[in-house]
Amino acid sequence: MQEISIQFTRFSAFYSPLIATIAGGFLDKEGLKPKHSVSPPGVSAIAGLVDGSVHVAQSAPSQAITVLEQGKTPPALHFAQVNEKDGFFLVGRKPEPDFSWDRLKGRGVLVDHGGQPTVMFQYACHKRGLDYGAIRAIDAGSPDKMIAAFKGGEGEYIHLQGPAPQQLEHDGHGHIVAALGDAIGPCAFSSLAATREWLASEMAKAFMRAYRKARAWLIATPAAEVARREAAFFPDIDPKVLEATIAAYQKLGNWSPHVEITRPAYEATLDIFQHAGKIKTRPRYEDAIAPPPA
Repeated sequence: MQEISIQFTRFSAFYSPLIATIAGGFLDKEGLKPKHSVSPPGVSAIAGLVDGSVHVAQSAPSQAITVLEQGKTPPALHFAQVNEKDGFFLVGRKPEPDFSWDRLKGRGVLVDHGGQPTVMFQYACHKRGLDYGAIRAIDAGSPDKMIAAFKGGEGEYIHLQGPAPQQLEHDGHGHIVAALGDAIGPCAFSSLAATREWLASEMAKAFMRAYRKARAWLIATPAAEVARREAAFFPDIDPKVLEATIAAYQKLGNWSPHVEITRPAYEATLDIFQHAGKIKTRPRYEDAIAPPPA
């Protein structure tokens, strides 16, 4: 067995296509022994690719877009999608089956102030006809600090990635009122990245075979069974919460059957980052994206 090192930028059920590749034994069948880690706070998983300690990194095409905007060559290319939609949810303090985004006007919203999450939230507001400046956006820090602040009574809504919203709902601290993936639509949200050298290797081809099979399994398998397979990776998450999170992403269509990062999805991400004023140019698709290893 050949060891393959995989690093996540964030670790949550949102990244189940990659987690399932490990948890479902798909890599083992290709002769690869997976070792996974999460990049330390403030450190990009791309750094592990550069220093050779990581083979595959969970990242986002916006990482390469930002580098290209600076006139530099990205050290890694994004070769497969993980999620083709935003995976954050908006949680309120009470059920709102008739929720509309204009209700956020003048309200306190704990917004995840990570680079991409904020840009995506701003675009979701735009798509729903809401001026982001009309809300009282609160930066409470890390997701854990955001959750603690919300439980402590701060803000009327909170913006979180699964399974945190499902856990809040399960514990009676809030109610999911909207999915940003519905508001924004398909885009190149999260991805797998690797160096050009690794993408030309036999290991890359074996990994890709496993990833394609895992993704197809994840889409076709009931959420309860997926949650059972992934449970060991989430010891602090209630099994029912994990199942609800996976079911929500399956329903949203985050994990589409194709693994390629498509041109339309890439162009949509450029639109989103241009809207936020984060880029002035539109970097070429070929400079950021590579086809999956054959």
